[in-house]
Amino acid sequence: MGFWSLALLALTPILTVLLLLVILGWPAKRAMPLAFLMTGLVAIFFWGVPYNYVAAASTKGVVTALEVLFIVFGAVLMLNTLRESGAIHTIRAGFTTITPDRRIQAIIICWLFGSFIEGASGFGTPSAILAPLLVAIGFPAMAAVLSALIIQSTPVSFGAVGTPILIGVNSGLSGAPNVAEQAAALGMTTDEFIRSIGGQVAIFHGMIGVFLPLVLVMMLTLFFGEKRSIWAGLEVWKFALFAGLAFTVPYALIANVLGPEFPSLFGGLIGLAIVVPAAKKGWFMPKKSWDFPPLSKWEQDWMGMLSADPLTKPTISMFKAWFPYILIGFILVITRMDALPFGAALKKVAITIEQVFGTTIDISSTPLFLPGTIMVAVSVVGYFLYKMDRSSYRTAVSNSAKMIVSAAPALLFAVPMVQVFINSGVNANGYESMPLLLAEGVSKMVGEHWPVVAPVVGALGAFIAGSNTISNMMFALFQFGAAENVGISPATIVALQAVGGAAGNMICVHNVVAAAAAAGIIGKEGVLIRKVLLPLTYYLVFAGGLGYVAIHGFGLHIGTLFVATVLLVFLIMILKYQRKAKLANIENNKKVSTL
Repeated sequence: MGFWSLALLALTPILTVLLLLVILGWPAKRAMPLAFLMTGLVAIFFWGVPYNYVAAASTKGVVTALEVLFIVFGAVLMLNTLRESGAIHTIRAGFTTITPDRRIQAIIICWLFGSFIEGASGFGTPSAILAPLLVAIGFPAMAAVLSALIIQSTPVSFGAVGTPILIGVNSGLSGAPNVAEQAAALGMTTDEFIRSIGGQVAIFHGMIGVFLPLVLVMMLTLFFGEKRSIWAGLEVWKFALFAGLAFTVPYALIANVLGPEFPSLFGGLIGLAIVVPAAKKGWFMPKKSWDFPPLSKWEQDWMGMLSADPLTKPTISMFKAWFPYILIGFILVITRMDALPFGAALKKVAITIEQVFGTTIDISSTPLFLPGTIMVAVSVVGYFLYKMDRSSYRTAVSNSAKMIVSAAPALLFAVPMVQVFINSGVNANGYESMPLLLAEGVSKMVGEHWPVVAPVVGALGAFIAGSNTISNMMFALFQFGAAENVGISPATIVALQAVGGAAGNMICVHNVVAAAAAAGIIGKEGVLIRKVLLPLTYYLVFAGGLGYVAIHGFGLHIGTLFVATVLLVFLIMILKYQRKAKLANIENNKKVSTL
C-alpha cells in the first residue's frame, strides 16, 4: 500500500472523532465507542497489529481512564465537601470582595491559580479543580469548563514539576546519537541541551501567553455575555495584559535560570501575589463590573448537573475555607519534587502488570501518588475541619459518585482508542505507528516551512494522546530529524513541538470529557471543542510565526506575516475599543449637559 494511502488511513481515527464530536455534535459517550472500534479495525486489518497487542493497549487505556476518573472524583468530592460544609460561601464572598467582575475572577482563578495547580500536578488536574469551583461561585457550567480549558496551554509544558520537558522531551530524544552530537557541538551535555530546550519553550510560551488572559475574557463575553460581543472582554484589556505579564515574565526567567521544574508553579504564585493586591486596589480595573445574564436568560447548553451556590452569609473564616486547596497545593508540590522523599514513598505502593497478554506493553499504576488520592484524603480532613455531620458528607460522596458514573463511558473508550493508536507501531507489515506516519506525511508536504507546522504536530499529538508529555515522547525525535533534514535548528523545532503539545491540551478528548464531567455537563464535549478551537488557532498561528522568525529572522516571509497579523489584530481591536469608549463618553457627557 502506498505511503499516502496509509497516511489517509492513519487519519481515519482522528477524522472519526472530529466528525462525530465536533461536526455532528454527538456526546462523547456515543462518539468514542465508535472511534475506538474504527481505530481497532484500522490497526488490525490494515496495519497488521496482532490481536493481543490491541487487547493489551486497550487494557492499558482502561487503567489510565480509571485513574483520570479518580482524579475527577477527588476534585468534585473536594468541592462538594466545601459546599455541604458551607465553606464555599466564604470562598464566593472572598472573590466578590476582590471584585464582583466575572472577567477578573476568571483571570485570577484560571490563569493564576490554575497555573499554580498545573505546575504542581499537571495531567488535567487544573480543569477538574477549576471548572466545579467556577460553577460554585456563579459561572455557567459551559463557561466554567471553557475558561478552565483555555488555560490548559501556557503552563502545561512545565506541569507536574516539569514532567513534559524532563520526561517527555528527554525520553523522546534520549539515546539518539544525532542528539548527543548536536549537544556536544554546542558544548553541552544531553541533559543541559534538554534544559536549554525548556528555556526556549518558556520564551515562546511567554510571548504567546501575555495575551491569553485577554483571549480568555473575550471568549467569555463572546459566548456568554448578554450582548455576545468581544468588546466587553476588551474593556479589561489593561488588566488582562498586566495579569499576562505578571505570570509570564517570572515564568520565563525561572525556566531559564532554575530549569523546567518550577516555572508554572512559581509563576502562578508570583502572579497571584502581584495581581490580587492590584485588583483590590483597583489598578487597571474597568469602571463598570461585568456579569453573566440573569439565570432566566441562560441557554440550556450553558447549564449542567452542578449549580451555583446561593449568596449566603459566610460562617467559616477565609483561611479555613481555603485551607483544603492550600493543603492540596502543598502536598502536590512536596510529592512531585524528586529532591524530597515523599513522592518516592507514595510510589512504593504500585500495581504493575508486565508484558500484558504476552506483549511488550506494561501497565503500572501508583494509586497513592495520584492527585485523586490526595484530594480524597484532604476531603476527609475537611470533614473533621468543618465538623460536618455524617449525612452531609454522605451526600457529598454520593453526588460525586453519580457524576463520575455518567462520565465513565466516554473515558473508558477514549483513552483505549488513544493507546491502540499510539501502539500501532508493532505490526506485521513493518509500518511506522499511525501518529508517526501522519507526522511524516505533514513534513513531506510543507518542507522548509516546517517551523510553522511543528506546533501543529505537537498539538495533534496531545489531541490524540491526551498529554503534552506523551506528545513529546512520540514526536520529539521525529521533529529533531525533520529539522536536520531541512537544515534548521533542531532545538528550536523541538521547543515548538513542546509548545504545540501544551496548546493541544485545550482540545484533547479526555481533558474535555474530564472537565465537563467535573462541571456536570456530560454530552456537550463537541460544543466545547468547537468553542476552544478559536484560542487554539491563535496559539498555534502565533507559535508557528514566532518559531519561523526565531530561525530565519525578520524579513518578508510567512513567519513575519503570522506574527504581524496576530499583533495587528490585537492592536486594532484595542484601538477600536478605545475609540468606541471615547465616543460613548462624549455621548454620555452630552446627555448630562443636556440634563
